[in-house]
Amino acid sequence: MRPASLLLAMLLALPVSVPAAEATDAQLARGKAAYARVCIACHGASLEGGQFGPALEGTAFQALWRGRTPLEFAERVRTTMPPRGLGSVSGQAYADIEAYIRHANNLPLSGEGARGPAVAEAAMEAAVPVGAAAPANQRGEGGEPLFAAGPRGDTGPLYAAALEARDSRLAALTPVTDAMLRDPPAKDWLIWRRSYDAHGHSPLRQINRENVGTLRTAWSWSLPLSMNEITPLVHDGVMFIYSGAVVQALDATTGDLLWQYLRVLAPEFDDGRAARVKTLAIYGDRLFVPTTDGHMLALDVRTGKILWEQEVITDEQRATNGKAEGVALHLNGGPIVVKGKLIIGVSLGIENSRGGCYIVALDTTTGRELWRFHTIARPGQPGGDSWNGAPVGERFGGGVWTAGSYDAGLDLVYFGIGNTYTTATLLEPRPGAKRVTNNDGLYTDATIALRPDTGELAWYYQHHRRDIWDLDWVFEQTVVTLPVDGRPRRLVVTAGKPAVFDAVDAATGKWVFSKDMGLQNVFTAIDPKTGDKKINPDVEPEAGKAKLLCPAAVGARNWPATALEPSTNVLYVPMMETCTDYTYAPRSAAETAAGGGDFRFGPRLPPGTDGQFGRFAALDLDTREILWTHRQRIPIAGAALATAGGLVFNGDLDRNFFAYDQATGEQLWKTRLNAAPESFPISYEVDGRQYIAVTAGGGSAFGGAGRGLVPELANPAAGITLYVFELPRP
Repeated sequence: MRPASLLLAMLLALPVSVPAAEATDAQLARGKAAYARVCIACHGASLEGGQFGPALEGTAFQALWRGRTPLEFAERVRTTMPPRGLGSVSGQAYADIEAYIRHANNLPLSGEGARGPAVAEAAMEAAVPVGAAAPANQRGEGGEPLFAAGPRGDTGPLYAAALEARDSRLAALTPVTDAMLRDPPAKDWLIWRRSYDAHGHSPLRQINRENVGTLRTAWSWSLPLSMNEITPLVHDGVMFIYSGAVVQALDATTGDLLWQYLRVLAPEFDDGRAARVKTLAIYGDRLFVPTTDGHMLALDVRTGKILWEQEVITDEQRATNGKAEGVALHLNGGPIVVKGKLIIGVSLGIENSRGGCYIVALDTTTGRELWRFHTIARPGQPGGDSWNGAPVGERFGGGVWTAGSYDAGLDLVYFGIGNTYTTATLLEPRPGAKRVTNNDGLYTDATIALRPDTGELAWYYQHHRRDIWDLDWVFEQTVVTLPVDGRPRRLVVTAGKPAVFDAVDAATGKWVFSKDMGLQNVFTAIDPKTGDKKINPDVEPEAGKAKLLCPAAVGARNWPATALEPSTNVLYVPMMETCTDYTYAPRSAAETAAGGGDFRFGPRLPPGTDGQFGRFAALDLDTREILWTHRQRIPIAGAALATAGGLVFNGDLDRNFFAYDQATGEQLWKTRLNAAPESFPISYEVDGRQYIAVTAGGGSAFGGAGRGLVPELANPAAGITLYVFELPRP
């Protein structure tokens, strides 16, 4: 890692030929404060330097940093600094620090530097390969690197061998084809749940029931802070991981950093929200990255260089109507690539998603938007009159916060759609409008099947009509062939927060069966012929009156995904036992039209609870019977991973990561991590060795709700760490 002095040294490398701009007193004050936060430990309170960083003032310093272009230096600093908090400094903070230091040295400011992070953002068109020698324009007259605090060993056979090893790993990357996505190599993890059918299953079997007890750490890697729910992707021995505002390529056998890309965010995003996305996508020679500020990026898989950038969420859509508590639109579900089209949904937007969220398809070559599907039904569409007469601008929600699935034989892509947050729209007609009978709020709480070439709706099935309890049906759509009435049938199986699994025909959307996991009181019956769910009258909202609702809004299940063992058709389901006091809080017509939730939730334990809130169950989809259930006090933290070795992995909020016997539910192995594994574990193979990988740390909203159930559980002030496990080597 380069010394911390590089952060400010590069910021000061601006050409004197650029027109000067005066720093305002406010900017200098901000710069001084940012310097104290980021740089003072190494460079001293008065820029005088110290044990860990050189002086940042004086004639020698001033002479050193003249004549350098802003793009060269901004690119380097924003991909490497500060070393202890990569991605923790916004573009505006960089500019403010620059102004502060340059002013102290009587150096002129560039116009771009005074205005903010524009130069830095333009500079991020390329990532910096780790270990690359300093280019000629960053070397002194004698050839020494300008940014080094001391001698660098960037010559000789050892240095050359290290670079050759990294280059060879990247050079071995082969293009990811449509055929590979349809039938992924066993050694790779190319898609969110490894395969288009969202099974969350690895066909690798080197790690199995007999030897899993000897599993050990192969390597680990610290990641920038964020609300991390990420799934690493692995292809040809290279792992791609996203945390904070940083995308990194790692050697999947050693953890060596091969390249990294830093997205410098605007100040309003400098708050830890970065990289809540659940997955990236890889196709051809490109890695596709959703960003916190609503853009989609295409990076070169071998270099990290940005190839194109496309705005998916506009600045207006990211605003919160001036409300401090507002929730903007997000790209936190993750993309899927189908036939050269990058398809991703938009989620949340409690106040500012007028007309609801949407799904877009982008051209993987150019980033150009190809089609857009609105997840709130429009007048003239099927279900377009299902909103009680509310105009489109008063229909909110329909978020897509899980990546889609795909059936290549049917050529259909499947997404789950979330709820609406303004329940009054579904309870009462708009002023002057007539009440309608089918006020179901389509396409909320539905599975939709789209044709990937056009975005045309092939079919929809609404699992939960008129969801006024925030019980989204938005999670993974598991595509599986099951015996139905004595013959195989292609189905989509999915459950919402109530942990009721619905199976619908993958070609038509026709309901086939349901299975209630027994943790809800919303539905009293499910029609055995139609699948229609009868609502419990005891949970119907009454203004200002608390009602016992099970599960709570966090759900009996949530984004921690299930895993399917395809040889047995057994589905492994992480769950949490929760309830809440639900209260409908009606608002004025104007407030309703402005958006935002009109329901409230209060703490309430499940009636008769024995204090065990974590639940992990094996559901046989062939027989629809629960084979085993593991219960514990500590709630489950993340998704499940099944492998052909007869194992299923997941973790809990007490920092444990487990391997279970698929057949019995017995815990065969566990290890303690630095933080809870609130993410998606994977398995992959390189050079004949199988690995298990999981990210720990981040603190999701789902995990926060679980911790609230067990007040004795300490939440460590831990960072985010990627762990990789292997069997002992011979």
